[in-house]
Amino acid sequence: MSTVILRQWHDSDFAAWGEMNADPEVMRYFPAPMTEAELAASFARMKKEIDERGWGVWAVEVEGRFAGATGLAVPRFAAPFMPCTEILWRFRREFWGRGLAHAAAEQALAYGFSTMGLSEIVAFTASQNSRSIRLMERLGFIRDREGDFDHPAIPEGHALRRHVLYRKCRPD
Repeated sequence: MSTVILRQWHDSDFAAWGEMNADPEVMRYFPAPMTEAELAASFARMKKEIDERGWGVWAVEVEGRFAGATGLAVPRFAAPFMPCTEILWRFRREFWGRGLAHAAAEQALAYGFSTMGLSEIVAFTASQNSRSIRLMERLGFIRDREGDFDHPAIPEGHALRRHVLYRKCRPD
């Protein structure tokens, strides 16, 4: 398998970040593709968080190319399982099916548990997102059925509102 590098964002990643977030298949389990303003804001926020605290959502580099993003974040909405740190990932379609999201997520989990000393990391996604659910399970996350929730940023009645919650505790 190719080497997976988690790194700070480069300005040159912005175009590929935008293309990835405009891909209907990549954004299938999100209510809508990002607007230009949302893309710019998210890009600036991710860079700033890594600069300020040393961690966050990193750019993923594979074979010298921007492949996607993975990392750790503090959700910006209210839910019963807060406060928490979540792991997330999003990859350009051409990098799917190669085990790269798994490899990147393992690096992010190791950072969260070892460097940050977190006792637990959560993951969540729309209930229909079987690819992400399978990845969560391969990474050792356990479903918390009691914690499944309606995402407050997604309107009532929207097919993607219901989310599943998974948890992973720090290994001994």
